[in-house]
Amino acid sequence: MELAIVVAVVVVALFFDYTNGFHDAANAIATSVSTRALTPRIALTLAAVMNFVGALLGQQVAKTVQSVLSTDGVSENHGLVIVLAGLLGAISWNLITWYFGLPSSSTQALIGGLVGAGLAGGLTIDWSTIVDKVVIPMLVSPVVGFSLAFAIMLAIMWIFRRRNPHRVYRNFRALQTLSAAGLALGHGLQDAQKTMGVIFLAVTTAGYYSASDESLPLWIVLSSAAAISLGTYSGGWRIMRTLGRRIIHLDPARGFAAETAGTLVLYTSAFVFEAPISTTHTITSAIMGAGATKRFSAVRWGVARSIVTAWILTFPMAGSAAALIYLLFRYVFQLP
Repeated sequence: MELAIVVAVVVVALFFDYTNGFHDAANAIATSVSTRALTPRIALTLAAVMNFVGALLGQQVAKTVQSVLSTDGVSENHGLVIVLAGLLGAISWNLITWYFGLPSSSTQALIGGLVGAGLAGGLTIDWSTIVDKVVIPMLVSPVVGFSLAFAIMLAIMWIFRRRNPHRVYRNFRALQTLSAAGLALGHGLQDAQKTMGVIFLAVTTAGYYSASDESLPLWIVLSSAAAISLGTYSGGWRIMRTLGRRIIHLDPARGFAAETAGTLVLYTSAFVFEAPISTTHTITSAIMGAGATKRFSAVRWGVARSIVTAWILTFPMAGSAAALIYLLFRYVFQLP
């Protein structure tokens, strides 16, 4: 029974990773596609490759996600069922927001799902880690993304103020290939590691590895990288329309500024703060910041308000879904 649950957790975690890829594919490519810097298929291929490479660059975020829950004090099967319920709660919310085209946070969904299932299962929650490594970075990163993109775009406008706009846009359209690749690399660095952390939590709960191991097993790293890469290549057209067109009509210079700002925030969070921030929050706020340099009214704040509402609802809704799934599993598996 235990092995079957471990396999189920790994499969579901990789499916979450896959949904994360197609749910968040728009994050890396929406701006480049909307400015016609890249065709959709080329952009998706670039994003998928860079997602895979980015997933291999670090494990700090995975360790942070792994430490959110402590399964000490419950049986191995019980702990695994809690992790499984947390994943299913996150997947449920991801699919709902994808269906409605809302770029919500897969990170928030995952952490919310784990916390909701953990609370329902009576586990110890490391609230200090959640506040320091999740909540604060989640609140700060959109503000930094907005401000940094605004500042980068102002600098671009001042530097190229006497240049021919058409020639400038043509150059920035080429530069967007680099900025989109950098953003996709950051997406893999951040989001694939979250799945690695959950899988490692499951296998350590089952006793196959020690939680004190410094490096994650290679099979966990490669499978997580492959899953998010495949999901990205599958695309996320509904969300792409929201990010690329409905928030604001972007030109190549503003697309470059937004992608560059998002990339810097993702890398800093992963390597410096070891915090699992939301790629969705980061790039969406950066798009708003770059767009606001036209004029603040150019940003469709009604659409932005709907996105923010989805952000606010994600943590409690994913947590509630995970708690209900756990209670169902508890009844089915007759857990104590």
